Amino acid sequence: MKSVPVAVIDTNIVVSGLITSNPESSLAAILDGMLNGRLQFVLSTALLDEYREVLQRPKLRKLHALQEHEIEKILEGISRNATWIEPTPSPLASPDPDDQHLWDLLTARPDAVLVTGDHLLFVNPPPGTIVQLPREFLENSLGTEP
Repeated sequence: MKSVPVAVIDTNIVVSGLITSNPESSLAAILDGMLNGRLQFVLSTALLDEYREVLQRPKLRKLHALQEHEIEKILEGISRNATWIEPTPSPLASPDPDDQHLWDLLTARPDAVLVTGDHLLFVNPPPGTIVQLPREFLENSLGTEP
């Protein structure tokens, strides 16, 4: 059996996992893994704050149809199963300044895999790091696919 690597899960994966219409998708599988503790992932205050801020945007609230207390319950489940890190600022600059907290986490945990759907992060990954799409992460790391 493959060892499961530690992941940094970008906000777009959490959001997409909540709004997907396909409960068998890789996005849903990753979110489920975060909520049920089957997925090893790291989290920082900055990343959790971003999850919260994005999930509470009016446009996304219309898509996921969750009330604030339901969003908080999901975030509590994610928080409970995470490995918490409060990284120091990375000397590496993210290609998107709004994603610098992801680079900080990857610098703090160089063994972690960044799971994202953000093309800009794929084409400019930090040196020595692994950036994967959700399906690729599930296939390569967990040995499964939806």
